[in-house]
Amino acid sequence: MSSYRFCRTDDVSLLVDALNRCWSPYFPGEPAVTPETFKRSIRDLQVWCSSCMVAFSGPDPIAVLIGAKRPSGTLIHKIAVHPDHRRQGHGRHLLTSLSSKLAILGPPRMVAEIPETLTPACGLFVASGYVQGAVLTDYVSEAPALPALSERASGAAGGTLVEGSERVEALVIPVTVDDLVANGLLEADPRFCWERSVETLTARKDEIEGLAVASDERYEAFILHLKDGEILSMRSFVEDGGARLKQLLSRLGAQGKQTFRFPKVHPAEISTELIERLAFRPAGAHRLYAARARSN
Repeated sequence: MSSYRFCRTDDVSLLVDALNRCWSPYFPGEPAVTPETFKRSIRDLQVWCSSCMVAFSGPDPIAVLIGAKRPSGTLIHKIAVHPDHRRQGHGRHLLTSLSSKLAILGPPRMVAEIPETLTPACGLFVASGYVQGAVLTDYVSEAPALPALSERASGAAGGTLVEGSERVEALVIPVTVDDLVANGLLEADPRFCWERSVETLTARKDEIEGLAVASDERYEAFILHLKDGEILSMRSFVEDGGARLKQLLSRLGAQGKQTFRFPKVHPAEISTELIERLAFRPAGAHRLYAARARSN
C-alpha cells in the first residue's frame, strides 16, 4: 500500500535518495543528486523541505515532488514517479496534496516550467488543473567577432558604437549583481523563469560575472553571465537596435566564450526582433503552467 508525507528540514538524505531513485532514471546523463547539490538548491532556488513530498511503497520512495517557495509563489521544481509505478495516480496526488497545504498556508500561486518535450509531464499538469501561459524559449548563439576598440589604461574598453547615423562613445566596464540591484536595474518579476530571477541571481552573485556599457550618468546596457557562457540577464536601456548588447557579446567572445546560451526567456524579457538581431536562435522551449492553490 502506498503512503505519502511532507518532508522536514532533516529529510535532505531522504529527498536525495528519492530524486536518485525516481528522477534520475529519466535523465541518465545528469550527475547523481548529492546532499551538497540539494542544499545548494535550497540556497539558490529557495527549495523548502516542507514544500517537498515523497511517496512510498513500503520503505522505498516511489515518487517525489520538490517545491521551491518565495513570497510570489511556489515553483514545482521537480516531480517524478519511479518508472515501475507510473500511471497509478502518484504524481497527481502529490500535486493536489501540496495545493491543499498552500491553500491554507500560502502563497497561493503555483507554477511549473516544463520542457515541452516532456509530454507526459505536461499532461499531468493540465489534468491537475494548471493552465498553460507563456512559452519560455531557450536561445543559443555563436560568439560574434569583436570590432576594433581602443583600450584604456583603467582596464575599461572605450570605443565607438554606430546607431544608424549617430556615433556613440561607449565605455565597457565590469558590473556585479550588487551594482545592478543598488541601481534598481534588477527587479523581481514573477513572469520570468525561477532560475534567473533576482532572488537566484543574488544568491549566486559570487559566481556571476558581468559587463556593462556605461555613460557618465547611468548604465545603458548590461549582461550577467557564468563562466561557461550561459547568459543570466541581458538588458539594454537605450533604443540602439541592439548595438550596445552586441558590443558586450563581442567583448565576451574576445574573452574566449564560443557559444552563448540564454535559457527560458519569457516573451516580456526581450523582444523576438532584438534577440534575432543579436544572432540568437531558438534551441528548445519550456511551457509555463500556473494554478491557484485550493483545498481538495
